[in-house]
Order: sequence, then structure tokens, then C-alpha cells
Amino acid sequence: MKILIREDERGLSKNRLDYFAEEVSPCAIAAHYKKARLKIVKAKRSIYFLLLIVLLGTTNSPLDAQVSSHTLSDSIPKGSTDPSYTLKYKRLIIPAIAIGFGFASLENEGLKKLNTSTQDEIYEHQPEPFHLDNYTQYAPAALVYGLNAMGIKGKHNLRDRTLIYVSSQLIASAFVVPLKNMIQEERPDGSNRLSFPSGHTTTAFSNAHFMFREYKDSNFWISISGYPFAIFTGVYRTLNDKHWVGDVVAGAGFGILSTELAYWLFPTINKIIPGGNKNASTMITPFYQNKTYGLGFAKTF
Repeated sequence: MKILIREDERGLSKNRLDYFAEEVSPCAIAAHYKKARLKIVKAKRSIYFLLLIVLLGTTNSPLDAQVSSHTLSDSIPKGSTDPSYTLKYKRLIIPAIAIGFGFASLENEGLKKLNTSTQDEIYEHQPEPFHLDNYTQYAPAALVYGLNAMGIKGKHNLRDRTLIYVSSQLIASAFVVPLKNMIQEERPDGSNRLSFPSGHTTTAFSNAHFMFREYKDSNFWISISGYPFAIFTGVYRTLNDKHWVGDVVAGAGFGILSTELAYWLFPTINKIIPGGNKNASTMITPFYQNKTYGLGFAKTF
């Protein structure tokens, strides 16, 4: 029996590259697939374990809530004594681990094999392309605005949370875009060399963490409901053959870090951007007069 095995410059089996034929026995084929499945199981366990650590690491315990007002030897104040706007070192541990894992996967041979064995398993099963990840990356932020519109209020008003959200996305872009162009890691599908880190995953986790920060003090279950969308996005970036595992893990780290930095910088940005008066109000009312429809706009400062 003959089987086609593909090999790239790293000496690892991979899709869309040069082919060579090799005589193998059915037992060897079975052993090959068993070994490949074992690798993918280990990869999945690693991903799920890391995501669990992310979730646990971003959750404040009741003890944290009790002592937060007495901080903050582990905090860097930035124009406000409110703990929400301090950059606690413990909040940076999980993003640092995720980002470090991603960078290590670019050079470490063991992590490179994890990347390629995961993609090999995906190639073996050939799942149908499913591009919902293009939209789920934005779902948590959309939920935040939707819930506030329905009266389920988060921590900030419309203006303030928009400043924080826009800041987080700008910070995320400042991380992702230069790194993609500097590192130039080739995508699994060979379409370009902009694989590391995953921009979709960065956006998804920055949005999910934004939702967490807005609702963690008022409704814990709502606050964590954005993370499944982020995880879905990251998983499908690999299933759609657009990213390696390391790209996705690093993207998760950059996303969480971007949102943490946005909250830390908010007091400073709030002083620069006008319109921070909490007593200000806006009212929009529809009207009909002389067969004319319209909207009336009123704002108090």
C-alpha cells in the first residue's frame, strides 16, 4: 500500500507542500494515526487548561472584593484610587503566560510539533469551512451594548464604556498589526505570512474581557458569558486553517492585556476627552407635524 506524506522545510508532515511516496504497512498506518490522535488530545487538553486558567485568573474572589478598598501594594495607580482603574500585577500573569506560550511556539521544537500535529489532525478530518468566527469575535461587545439598552446596566455609561472599548481595540491593533508584519509567520493554509498573532482571537478575547469587566461586580454569570464566544472564535481559527495553536493562545493573551490597559488608562483619557459630566443627559424624541416625520434631539450639559 502507498500513502502520500507531505513534508515542509521543518521536516514535519504538512498540507499543500511537496509530496513523496513511501511504502508503509497497514500496521504502520494504524500506529501513525494513533500517535497523531494522542498528540491532538494532548493539544486540546493544553488549550482547554489554559483557557480555564484565563477564566479563573480574571475572576475576583470574595476576599479580593473585601480587601480591594485597602489596596494596593500590587497596583500601579493611574490617576484614580478606584481599584477598577488600577493595573494589578496579578491581572497580567495570565496574559503574560499566554503571550509567552505564543512566542515560544515560534522557536521551541516541541511547541512547533504541537502546532503542526494539531493541523495534521484537522487535515485528516477535513471539516467544512465555517466562517462564523468572523462575527463571533464581536459578539461580547454587542451583548454589552444590547444589555445596557435593555436596562441591564453595566459599570459605565454609554460614553465611558465606549471610550474604554475603543481604547482597547486601538491598543489591540497596536500589538497585533506590527507583530504580524515583523514576525511574518506563514499561515497553515499558506495564504500569506501574517499568522502570528491571531487578530480574530485578540479581538474576541478583548471583547469578552470587556464584558467581564463591565458586569463582574453586578452579575457574575453575565460577565463570563462572553468567553464562550471568544473560545469558539479561537478554535475555529485553527479549524478553518488560518492559524496555528500558538497564534490563537497569544491572541487570547494580547486581547485580555489590551482591555486591562484600556481600563488602566481610562482616568487619563477621561480627562482629555470632553463630555465627562455625569449630570449630563440626552433625550431623543420622534415627532410628526404637518405631514412631516422627524426626530428631536435635546442634551443638557
